Amino acid sequence: MAFITLDQKKLKSNYDYLEQLFNKQHIQWSVVSKLLCGNKDFLSVLLQLGIKQICDSRISNLKTIKAINPDIETIYIKPPAKRSVANVVKYADISMNTEVETIRLLAAEAKKQNKTHKIIIMIELGELREGVMGDDLVAFYADIFRTDNIEVVGIGTNLSCLYGVLPNNDKLIQMSLYKQLIEAKFNKKIQYVSGGSSVTIPLIFQNLLPKGINHFRVGETLFLGTDVYNDKPLPHMHSDVFKLYAEIIELIEKPQVPMGEMGTNVDGISYEFDENLVGQTSYRAIVDIGLLDVEEKHIQAIDKNISFVGASSDMLVIDLGDNKKNYKVGDLLEFKLDYMGTLRILNSRYIEKKVR
Repeated sequence: MAFITLDQKKLKSNYDYLEQLFNKQHIQWSVVSKLLCGNKDFLSVLLQLGIKQICDSRISNLKTIKAINPDIETIYIKPPAKRSVANVVKYADISMNTEVETIRLLAAEAKKQNKTHKIIIMIELGELREGVMGDDLVAFYADIFRTDNIEVVGIGTNLSCLYGVLPNNDKLIQMSLYKQLIEAKFNKKIQYVSGGSSVTIPLIFQNLLPKGINHFRVGETLFLGTDVYNDKPLPHMHSDVFKLYAEIIELIEKPQVPMGEMGTNVDGISYEFDENLVGQTSYRAIVDIGLLDVEEKHIQAIDKNISFVGASSDMLVIDLGDNKKNYKVGDLLEFKLDYMGTLRILNSRYIEKKVR
């Protein structure tokens, strides 16, 4: 059975690096745990690091987090669905919002649960995912400030996740100005200007982060050590906190070109082959993962001498060439993963999860 491991020491090293970085900038940061897909063992390792605030986009994951540590502050990081309002108030101390009607439902539910529910109002800065339009922001806040059982604790934005719009100094200064405008107009204190995420971290190194940005939400850089802005590893961080291991379940020398009339495969792909390869053979290994678990473009073999040939729903085919390392059936092949690859693997119930 294929399995993925989380290296506890490397995760702690990444966490300590980011904690020091943000402390120097007087920035509070929240760990985005959605990559872990609610895995209790991995969440327990994460919470042992001493984090003070955690974000997730799945209520079931927040429920698991609260079961492990009821005292940690939780943030629900997408606009709540109306049908989920009761559980959002129950398991999220803070939620991110863009709809007045939904906030009124949160307020009513918070009253039922004898709570004050905190919210961060998201603003649109060009990514065209969630966010109130800037021209509507003052009227939006005016309405929400009059709502009982709701405490507005921040203004936030999301960048790069949908279309890849990158954060820059101008956009983030705009956020700070909105915060100042709201505070001045309504005589209210806004605690968080949550304009930072993994993709914003390089602005710190370039001294381009406006001082008004005081809150970051970080997942990918913590878990994968990625400079998301430039799509490369960050120095001093581990990019292999997670490793995937898949077992060779067949290894046979076979022709390099299929035989027979060609159509499309299960993924809808039509293949063409170099005629010069006709009559040539190589050693092919089948491993016990497939498209149901991960797409091959999101994983990378540690052994640079092997290459992907193709995949079906539950098997991945790899070309070993002359098999100079003498792989055999039962051996494990090791892979690194990017963010989407890790997310897919961790969400697969067919892949065992282990802590190292």
